[in-house]
Amino acid sequence: MTDQTEILSALEDARALLAASTLPLSTTDVLRERQDIDRAVAQLDDYVLPRVRSLDAPLLAVVGGSTGAGKSTLVNAVVGHPVTRAGAIRPTTRQPILIHHPRDADAFATQRVLPHLSRIHAQKVTPAGSTAADTASPSALPGTADGQALVLLADPRIPEGVALLDAPDVDSISDENRRLAGQLLAAADLWLFVTTANRYADAVPWRLLVEAAQRDITVAVVLDRVPRGLEVEIEEDLRRMLAEQGLGDAPLFTVPESPLNEMGMLPPHVVDPVVDFLAELGRDAASRSEIARRTLGGAVRSIAERTGAAATAVLSQQRVEAQLRNDVDRAFDEALAAVIESTRDGALLRGEVLARWQDFVGTGEFFRNLEAGIGRMRDRLTAFLSGRPAPEVQVEEAIETGLQTVIVEEAARASETAERRWQDEPAGRVLLGGSDLGSLPPDFRERTAEQVRAWQGDLMELIQREGADKRTKARAMSLGVNALTVILMIGVFSMTGGLTGLEVGIAGGSGVVGTKLLEAVFGEDAVRRMAEEARKNLESRIHTVMDQQASVFLRRLDVLDGHPEAGELAAVAERIRTAGRTLGEGR
Repeated sequence: MTDQTEILSALEDARALLAASTLPLSTTDVLRERQDIDRAVAQLDDYVLPRVRSLDAPLLAVVGGSTGAGKSTLVNAVVGHPVTRAGAIRPTTRQPILIHHPRDADAFATQRVLPHLSRIHAQKVTPAGSTAADTASPSALPGTADGQALVLLADPRIPEGVALLDAPDVDSISDENRRLAGQLLAAADLWLFVTTANRYADAVPWRLLVEAAQRDITVAVVLDRVPRGLEVEIEEDLRRMLAEQGLGDAPLFTVPESPLNEMGMLPPHVVDPVVDFLAELGRDAASRSEIARRTLGGAVRSIAERTGAAATAVLSQQRVEAQLRNDVDRAFDEALAAVIESTRDGALLRGEVLARWQDFVGTGEFFRNLEAGIGRMRDRLTAFLSGRPAPEVQVEEAIETGLQTVIVEEAARASETAERRWQDEPAGRVLLGGSDLGSLPPDFRERTAEQVRAWQGDLMELIQREGADKRTKARAMSLGVNALTVILMIGVFSMTGGLTGLEVGIAGGSGVVGTKLLEAVFGEDAVRRMAEEARKNLESRIHTVMDQQASVFLRRLDVLDGHPEAGELAAVAERIRTAGRTLGEGR
């Protein structure tokens, strides 16, 4: 793979990963991090990728500067006639104008650079000095961003191989103008930075000049409106400031204060040094290539740094996501453990379940039958069942109600805990968005009851499956499938029960009796296997209920689905750094 192919591949991969890195969670520095990613993507689209794909394309010099610095007046003077209008009332709302040699038209007519701006081809210059474009509306053209378009003007006074782009004010009071100025400067091979004798020390332009120095952007500075007799003093001071910021080699052109003619034009001789500088670039392909490669190298380094910073931002997102997920998982795991514990410690055999179980098995008579032998006890139970209307159903219903109550209470507590923990985290608060996730949905109680009834149905199928052979089936049918199912449920809850006092004798002891009865019907190994399967089934269903409620929170974290991993971004940043060295990056 050639060096150019490798750097292009790395940059294209970076562009795809950065565009997908939306940083949806509201972490501490997320607004700045999102802006940095957006700027990186825009710079890749507007300048870096087009320049890597076309290293020999004409040089783009963007004329930028502060409000009232005289950018448009300078551009008109360089071209030799009015092509752009200086605004008397600021901020001036106008489309940026790109002026190029006619033979360079193909380099800018397509969306190769600044692809998000549509194109308007200027056809003539009006007597009033403003550019007349064709009749197409910018907002109606494809590729227009916020109604913005790029006006293209071919003029033979511009040297072939060089193009001038007149940008809005970098310190405009219009947010859109400032944004567009930054976008255009980021797409430049060369900055032709215009300032004035009384504003060259302003903070805004110097921030941009320092950024240019850090990114190895080639900068030429035009010091405009210099009072006669003060040229040397002001130029020396500005050169000192440029040298302090690493721009000591930047060409500096001084334009003395001069009256404008009736068309608003400067005398040609005051801008001759600027015209000569551009003409020399037009004649010297090697110099143009060196400027392009140097600026591109700095831009590539910037992309590598921003991609690495994006990796750090994504890692922060992943850590916050993991914490939010853990907050939910921990709350519902605690709830699940509490419910399962209640099925193991005998708690479910108290209250209504205990009362209904007593009604089902009787009290002393039940145990006397057991002492007389399992056969007589079975006969007694059969008669008991035939003489009363299905008391085992009452036990089933009591178990259903008891389980449902425990699950609902613990799920409600888990939801409240998860919501409280998310409220403590800025990203969690944003994800909640004012929703009351701490309250269970209206159908939660019924869905829980459905799971309990389904478990009870599974146990009945288990009893029927175990009693499939004729002998066992006869014994099981003599007692009734429902009765055996209820006895198995009680056995599940009492085998590891933690009952005390009278409850041991009533519930726990009855559970042992029930187990002995099941063993007489199915055999000891089968009962052990059935109880194990029944417990696993129950715990699985409780788990399902809790997972469904936890998902109410966790679904909000789906905003990170498909988001690039931090490692992917870090890896492509390193690829860019390595491949970019062929462009002089990192010098």
